[in-house]
Amino acid sequence: MALDAATLALAGVQLRKTLLDARIDKIYEPTRDEVVLTLRTRTETFRLLLSARSGSARACLTAESFENPPAPPSFCMLLRKHLAGGRLLEVEAEPGDRILFFKFQCVNEMGDLVQNTLAAELMGRYSNLVLIQNGKIIDALKRVDFEDSAIRQLLPGLRYTLPPKPAKPGFFAISAAGLAAAACEKPLPPAQALLKSCAGVGPVVCREAVWRALGDTGLLANELSGAQRAALAEAIQAIRADYERGGRPIAVYGPDGAPAEFSFTPLTQYGAGYTLTEYPGFSELLEGYYSGKDRAERLRQKSRDLLKAVKNMHERALRKQAARREELAESEESGRLRVYGELLQANLWAIQKGMQSVTVTNYYDGRELTIPLDLRLSPSANAQKYFKEYKKKQTAAKMLAKLLEEGEREIAYLETVLYEVESAPGEQALGEIRAELKSQGYLKYYKVRDKRQKPADFYRYRSSDGFLILVGRNNLQNEKLTLHTARGKDLWFHTKNAPGSHTVVMSEGRDIPDTTKNEAAQLAVLHSSQAAGAKVAVDYTEVRNIRKTGDLKPGMVLYERYETAYITPEPGLADRLKIRK
Repeated sequence: MALDAATLALAGVQLRKTLLDARIDKIYEPTRDEVVLTLRTRTETFRLLLSARSGSARACLTAESFENPPAPPSFCMLLRKHLAGGRLLEVEAEPGDRILFFKFQCVNEMGDLVQNTLAAELMGRYSNLVLIQNGKIIDALKRVDFEDSAIRQLLPGLRYTLPPKPAKPGFFAISAAGLAAAACEKPLPPAQALLKSCAGVGPVVCREAVWRALGDTGLLANELSGAQRAALAEAIQAIRADYERGGRPIAVYGPDGAPAEFSFTPLTQYGAGYTLTEYPGFSELLEGYYSGKDRAERLRQKSRDLLKAVKNMHERALRKQAARREELAESEESGRLRVYGELLQANLWAIQKGMQSVTVTNYYDGRELTIPLDLRLSPSANAQKYFKEYKKKQTAAKMLAKLLEEGEREIAYLETVLYEVESAPGEQALGEIRAELKSQGYLKYYKVRDKRQKPADFYRYRSSDGFLILVGRNNLQNEKLTLHTARGKDLWFHTKNAPGSHTVVMSEGRDIPDTTKNEAAQLAVLHSSQAAGAKVAVDYTEVRNIRKTGDLKPGMVLYERYETAYITPEPGLADRLKIRK
């Protein structure tokens, strides 16, 4: 659900009570659609998140920590210039519209006191942040020029104007009976008719009013009886009363735990399986409802460049491998050059100076064979030329065979990295993958910008039989787990011929039962690119049977003695076996 004007106004009231007179300490722009302001009061510190992302636009307090870009974006630098140190004077909501104005008292470059306003326009795909001084736009997070909109532009130096409002009354502006009467004039389903008759609330509020009054009726709004119209007016009035009392921040979660809707009034329209959660405030509501979705979007943005880089490396390796195969195919035809040399050597007497070619009998198959000649060379030199080309092709074939083997290993390694980037659970995991690629020379290393981070621990599970099962998060962890942490009789698992994590059952000298082996094999599949598959082949062997040579990439190992199991993973197994800290 998109944030509606009524809920935003109540969130603004809470922000005003909490942040009034607080001073801006720090300003960050962690992603291109989000700005975080750190504000300090005399006793507390708060982080105000202003999100202009189309699917989750909001203004709320947040406890989440953000990973900021190495260099602050230009809009962030502009905000620091004009708002740093500013004192919050007021938080105002535009009546009937999804806009909050944060007014700050600041000091300009000349040392004079000025009032700067940060407008948070949280209107779905048109969401934006605009910095205003004396009614004029200093700049906007997303500039809107004449090509983008002929009605309203958001450009530096222009006067700030409000977006046009719909020609219908606000949900709270007219009486409940008048609003119900206006809706019942329309030949539409009642919830749609109510939504088209008023502004300031979203579809969920209109559906809630109709559900409370009429239930699941199949009538159109203009077909409602007088009693039904009165019931609708009564339901509207009850929702308005909730709003006037300060609202109740409530979110609805589906049977799978996914957020479904939220509002300032209890939502009774959902059936069994749905859960209503009431939050202590509207900031907590918005943060709880959107935070999971936003973390995924933030991660997607941060992983996009890395994923593109790894895909380019993978495609380049594939092209290089194809070219090598073509060259090897040509080298394998070098036997023809040796035959040419031998036949010329045996028929020097038949070759005259100045001949462009000579036809001789091929004593290998008894057929006539025409051999091209170099006019500039003697008959003997022509034979030697073919022998040299033959040796050159043979040497190239040996080198190409080695290069092809290395290329196959590189392609397999990059496929593993691609899987790791696509399945990375967080920003720290992406940082570890970047560090690995830098250590292998695939990415450049910048000493100033790149900071060492504490490596994450292995995934830890406890089998039904009580055995500890460790799973690597990335190639470097896989190598550490298999070659340094695990010991001789510990049991190692990996999906066959597919990118995935190394999985090890720590035996502690005990025999490992079949139940634990099956669970470890399932975890190996769940932490691989074959997680959605059925009958997935998983190789397993004792750790002492695994070795590594210096020419192998991180996470790649060799093993010859092993067994293979075919596994269909059980849903929820990883969550059931995971060790909780």
